[in-house]
Amino acid sequence: MTTLNIVLIVVFILALWTIGIYNSLVKIKNRAKEAWSDIDVQLKRRYNLIPNLVQTVKGYAAHEKGVFEKVTEARSRAMGAQSVEEKAKAENMLTNTLKSLFAVSENYPDLKASANFLELQRELRDTEDKIQAARRFYNGNVRDLNIKREAFPSNIVARTFNFKKMDLFELEEAEAKETPKVSF
Repeated sequence: MTTLNIVLIVVFILALWTIGIYNSLVKIKNRAKEAWSDIDVQLKRRYNLIPNLVQTVKGYAAHEKGVFEKVTEARSRAMGAQSVEEKAKAENMLTNTLKSLFAVSENYPDLKASANFLELQRELRDTEDKIQAARRFYNGNVRDLNIKREAFPSNIVARTFNFKKMDLFELEEAEAKETPKVSF
């Protein structure tokens, strides 16, 4: 074997290695984009349920105008958020306003017994579960991409082809952070 043959073999192996890493980065990046699309679909479903929920509660609690305005404003902000970070902040605010809406409903026994309200509440809970599952899937793919972007030797290919770090979609999970209250 001549020196030229050895150099050509090394260049060929490096090219194959680069192509393999590049393709794996593209695959993970596209999975993360697909996962974000799944989150977006569930968030839009949630946004569509909220006006119906507000209208149902309004029928029973018309004098709770401030709560309805806050929910509507939070929904608008969430729908208009662009980046992952903006979306997370807006979703946290929307979740908090929805909690206040459900707190208002506690004061109206007829509302709590309404079949329409119960169905909307069930659909919203189902949507929240789907958002959580989609968020876990998205965050797992983003984590994998970010690790591959930073780990040697794939970081060389990632930097060369300008693969950007992606942000995790993190929402506050108030129930998990609150200390349970026990009373006897």
